Amino acid sequence: MLNQWLYIGIFFIIAMFLPAVAIFLARILSPKKPTKIKNSVYECGMETYKPTWIQFKIQYYLYGLIFLIFDVEIVFLFPFAVAYGKLALFAVVEAIIFILILLGGYLYVWRKDALTWQ
Repeated sequence: MLNQWLYIGIFFIIAMFLPAVAIFLARILSPKKPTKIKNSVYECGMETYKPTWIQFKIQYYLYGLIFLIFDVEIVFLFPFAVAYGKLALFAVVEAIIFILILLGGYLYVWRKDALTWQ
């Protein structure tokens, strides 16, 4: 029993030590030739010519958030689709309940008019 915990302890020590060593070696071995352009903050797109502190509609973020939530939840259905022929009735019922919960969330978002483009 103690032998099994020893393996887990060694795994955690290596898991903490290895990334620290990689970051330390990257800092030592990386070339250091800073310039004004390299040290500047990069954001995609063109340089702005007007004030950039403007308000964005929260609805754009809402689309992304809803997509992310439903996308991650659909990934949970993938194992059911792969093993559909080998599943018992209980697992199929669980998958149907999960799909109904997803459908309920979709209907809720739809009724709140969060999906209408304005």
